[in-house]
Amino acid sequence: MKYFISTDIRKNDLLRIILVFTLLFFFFLWLTNILLYLEIGFTYEAIVTYYAGSEENFRAPKSYIGLLQESHFHFFSMAIILVTLNHLLLFTAVPNIYKAIIIIISFLSALGDISGGWLIRYVAYEFAYLKIISFILLQTSLAVLIVLILNFFYSKSKDIPI
Repeated sequence: MKYFISTDIRKNDLLRIILVFTLLFFFFLWLTNILLYLEIGFTYEAIVTYYAGSEENFRAPKSYIGLLQESHFHFFSMAIILVTLNHLLLFTAVPNIYKAIIIIISFLSALGDISGGWLIRYVAYEFAYLKIISFILLQTSLAVLIVLILNFFYSKSKDIPI
């Protein structure tokens, strides 16, 4: 952990290798997220059908246990991913107001994305809009975090233009 206390983590080549590979894995998570949603669909109807089921398409609704297992894994994994990326964001020269906005959007959109399925299934189908918006914001914030951090690792200056 002492490497994360340093004012310039870019000076440690081994740490940079670890973090670049971590960012590569996070990029593949980002990419597979999009591919999964392409399979489900980005429309209101597709999201509702995925979670609430459809007799016309012979699709069963998501079960309580299915949602619980999915949420259990996603709460843990998104916490690890977001704490890692947002922590690395703190080392960049991005102004604090933008850091705060990115941090808040990334965590709230992950919460909305994870809880959206529950809300669609058990509260109201209109929460499909929350699911779609949360997914778009989450994917955007993850992409922004990855790009800003990679830029920071390989830039000569501490200043990163916004």
